[in-house]
Amino acid sequence: MTEAEARVEPLNHPRILSHGTLECRDLEASRRFYEEFLGLECVRHSKRSMKIRKSGYWCVVCLERGDHVRPLRVGNHWGLDLDTREAVVRAHALAHEHKERYGIQKITKVTDDGDTYQFYFMDLDGNWWEFQYAGEGQLEGTGRNDTHFARGDVVPMF
Repeated sequence: MTEAEARVEPLNHPRILSHGTLECRDLEASRRFYEEFLGLECVRHSKRSMKIRKSGYWCVVCLERGDHVRPLRVGNHWGLDLDTREAVVRAHALAHEHKERYGIQKITKVTDDGDTYQFYFMDLDGNWWEFQYAGEGQLEGTGRNDTHFARGDVVPMF
């Protein structure tokens, strides 16, 4: 039996993946970081939370948790695609330049794994972010995520 044949009909049928969540200590300080440094849109939709997004329906809900925020590991990060390798280098320099202003805690070196040119950095709340350039296909709205899903699995699950 092939992997495709082994798949079963899902039990639930959501319309869309609408949001995820992250935590912050202080909405005002985090909003300044999201809007001014990351270039994201923010909207305060409740007393203890706001939504952040970039280009599209899907968003991240930022929950204010004060001192209950726990730092994450770099494997749990939010990725932002940039237009060029040079934009990644520029963003890396800006992260170092504005580290104090925005409370950036850690910044990795820029790496090139052959598929993606990127670096990671930890924000004031212990959340990790990635600025990456993943090639020209990402710029046309048919990014590599669309390409990967259209192509299907290239590594078997079994």
